Amino acid sequence: MQNFRIPKGAIKKADEIRKIEESCRIVADTLSLVEKYVAPGVETIELDKIAEDYIRSKDGFPAFKGYGPSNNPFPNSLCISVNEVIIHGIPGNRKLVEGDIVSVDCGVLKNEYYGDSATTFSVGKISKEDEKLLEITKNALEIGIDNAVHQNKVYDIAGSIQSYVELKGYSLTREFTGHGLGKSLHEYPSVPNFVPPLLHRKSMPNATLLDGMVIAIEPMVHIGSKTIEVLKDGWTVVTKDRKKAAHFEHTVMIDGNKAVIFTLRS
Repeated sequence: MQNFRIPKGAIKKADEIRKIEESCRIVADTLSLVEKYVAPGVETIELDKIAEDYIRSKDGFPAFKGYGPSNNPFPNSLCISVNEVIIHGIPGNRKLVEGDIVSVDCGVLKNEYYGDSATTFSVGKISKEDEKLLEITKNALEIGIDNAVHQNKVYDIAGSIQSYVELKGYSLTREFTGHGLGKSLHEYPSVPNFVPPLLHRKSMPNATLLDGMVIAIEPMVHIGSKTIEVLKDGWTVVTKDRKKAAHFEHTVMIDGNKAVIFTLRS
């Protein structure tokens, strides 16, 4: 078994953890606020403005705004992904309608440290099929978190999520993963939601989880095929078959035999 060197800074110090927790609290409270406004007829850009105003009122900065390549930075504060959009949906004039599901991903930077979380909301009454999708995705996140313990491996998280989701007859996004975070939004280690094939393990190594590591676990579950497509805007990721997908994410800290969840919503 290959040994992977743990990068400097992967184990967070007490003052770093405190700052990450502060950013994560703003993230969680932002999602709770946004949920109150998720309703038929609301434009996704309205949700984005509500979130940005709140984040800035707490002396935070919306982490996603301006993130990415200089020639195509992400333009908004939230990723808002409706129905077949898996992740990275750009807020705009689209109005939510009864029966939609909408995944809202929020990141905050404060005092040089990041927090990150996502949840999928129902817009009014949704179908039984969609209710089941949300239930499966949320359960997958909880199962992944249960395996985020000291001396476990990243693939323990990945394998537990994959086994559960696929046994239920759903599929998982393969091209995007969870991640460590701290002073950067995406740090070591990558946290996939599936055990990578042998040829892909160099980019997603089976890192050992150690006390003090902070990671974001984020299953992205599809009703249909696992195949995705990135739209012409360079950001919006959709299911190739245009069937619905859901996304749940928590930032957690490895702490003995039970992870500490920093982004729990009250």
